[in-house]
Amino acid sequence: MIIYKICPQALWQQAERDGVFKGAAIDLSDGYIHFSTAEQAHETAAKHFVGQNGLVLVSIDAEQLGESLKWEASRGGALFPHLYGELALSAVTRVDPLPLGPDGRHVFPPL
Repeated sequence: MIIYKICPQALWQQAERDGVFKGAAIDLSDGYIHFSTAEQAHETAAKHFVGQNGLVLVSIDAEQLGESLKWEASRGGALFPHLYGELALSAVTRVDPLPLGPDGRHVFPPL
């Protein structure tokens, strides 16, 4: 199963230099890295990243995250994937730009 992380491109570039993604500010504050499923990603972008340009969509193979990945109730009781630990870049399957479209919504690649 593929799960997704939306984050600023500069933060992701830093993770690539470091060889590991430790999380965005909200992740560090909450104690886990927030992810979304394909079904949740559009709503996550609209709720938490409205109007933000310079983002990337990181695709992750959830099975490679092992027991550190927990599915927990969040928005509306839906289960969201949360990683308790750092994201090893070996679990990343692709990174795509997540630009804003003319309507101000993010333009996603096929999920």
